[in-house]
Amino acid sequence: MTPSTLMPAPAPVSGTDGRLALAEDLLGLLRTTTTEPRPDEQLEALTLAVAADLPVLLWGEPGIGKTAALTQLAASLDLPLTTVIASVHEPSDFSGLPIVGDDPAVRGVPMAPPQWAVDLVRAGRGLLFLDELSTATPAVQAALLRVVLERRVGTLRLPPGVRIVAAANPRASAADGWELSPPLANRFVHLYWVHDREVVVRGLGGVWPRAELPRLAPERLAEAVAFARRAVCGFLKARPTLIHRLPTTETQRGGAWPSPRSWEAALTLLAFGTAASVSREVLALLVRGAVGDGPGLELLAHLDRMDLPDPESLLADPASAELPERGDLRQAALEAVVAAVGARPERERWEAGWAVLVRALETGAPDLLVAPATALAALRRDDWVIPGAVERLAGVVGLARRADRSVGRATAAAGTGRVTGVRR
Repeated sequence: MTPSTLMPAPAPVSGTDGRLALAEDLLGLLRTTTTEPRPDEQLEALTLAVAADLPVLLWGEPGIGKTAALTQLAASLDLPLTTVIASVHEPSDFSGLPIVGDDPAVRGVPMAPPQWAVDLVRAGRGLLFLDELSTATPAVQAALLRVVLERRVGTLRLPPGVRIVAAANPRASAADGWELSPPLANRFVHLYWVHDREVVVRGLGGVWPRAELPRLAPERLAEAVAFARRAVCGFLKARPTLIHRLPTTETQRGGAWPSPRSWEAALTLLAFGTAASVSREVLALLVRGAVGDGPGLELLAHLDRMDLPDPESLLADPASAELPERGDLRQAALEAVVAAVGARPERERWEAGWAVLVRALETGAPDLLVAPATALAALRRDDWVIPGAVERLAGVVGLARRADRSVGRATAAAGTGRVTGVRR
């Protein structure tokens, strides 16, 4: 390569303006990032709740990336982002400023909305980000109630295309923090944001996960709604005390807890999650974020039981019984069979129960049969002849009992300091 073909060196930059321009160029390169489709349960849960038009509250320690996640979410969904720092506003900024007109005695005194609300209405769509919610005073939190639930700011109603997401730090790590009031907390789906090492490292390298709206299957919409209603209503019929349960501590009242409002949110999330075929992990984040950890986990367990086979069908035809493959569901199905026999104890049903256990032995792990077999044996009446199927299960139950006794002896020996030898 000859000197004439070399690229000319950049002209030297002189002066303050030139050096600032170079600094801006370098900052521009640092801020230039791309996105990629990448599994992220937190982001998937957030996006589904936004699609379901439910207010979401992201909890996390300072610097965890909540604001960055919301900024990236708005960009991915092509929604204008409007950020409002709740703690630096007055209650009138959310309830509206009174404006006296020409004849207030006749026309009243209208409540004028702030500029950010007017801009959202003009745009017709957008993502309203209420940041630093846990540092807002109780008066500001009270003013936010209508904004979050009814989408009203003064006399202005936010359009349906506006979604609401908030962020907060736990009180211990918030600057002059407050606990959320129970009425405000109960209006949100609470998601607890934690960092993922791989996401952070790859993001700092310039590639962040991409937020995408859930892909709802059109043919499953009606089925998803019916399933969600059947699941939530069936669960609350069985657990009516969980319809409304205000927590006893101030901190718990500032999070997710069960009420008719939050159960409606859980039903909506369950319908959206079913129609989008989300993973159980994502569904667990959403349900627990709506009604709290305890009720949410109970609902998820109820969903599993809904998929269990009918115990009466299993007793009617044990030879062709189809049992769940997952261990906990299989054991629950076998326990349901034993419970059905116990509810109506008859010799034929008792023998059919043993036939179901034999079927389970043929198609799955034998260790799951110990408890159901023991319970079924306890239901025997004196005049009932022991069926031959019991012999096939005797070895399983006996081996488990011997193992339990061996563990007990080993534990007792360890407690007394004796060392037992191994007989060969």
